[in-house]
Amino acid sequence: MSETLSTPRDRKRTLILLAVCVFSAGAAVVFGIDDNPPGVLLAFLAAVTFILAFAHPWRAARKFLYLLLAAIIGIVLFIALNILTDTIAQRPGAPVALLDLLDSPAYEVPTTVFAILLPAAFLVGAVGSLVMFIRNRP
Repeated sequence: MSETLSTPRDRKRTLILLAVCVFSAGAAVVFGIDDNPPGVLLAFLAAVTFILAFAHPWRAARKFLYLLLAAIIGIVLFIALNILTDTIAQRPGAPVALLDLLDSPAYEVPTTVFAILLPAAFLVGAVGSLVMFIRNRP
């Protein structure tokens, strides 16, 4: 975080990227992301700009590779968690309180946010590591 605010130029870029993130997220909410490709693309743009707001000062391919690895691990764990919750929810003896929680916005909102953030982190990590590898090559 200190790198993103260390110089006036980086601070300005960070604030611009965060403003684009907020604008895109607001537009995605207005358009809706349920079966609406423009809304989904705006939400994905918001996620990418959010990640770039903190990753734009990185100049080493290794940092982007760490982001890529974290995204891959996060995607695998996210899929395992969704399979586990679906298995629990389909069990006949599942507690009603748990079923209500899994159907509530308290579960669906973070699930949707992670489902958009993890592929965005994967994309930023893959493209950033490739660009920095090519750029820093002798």
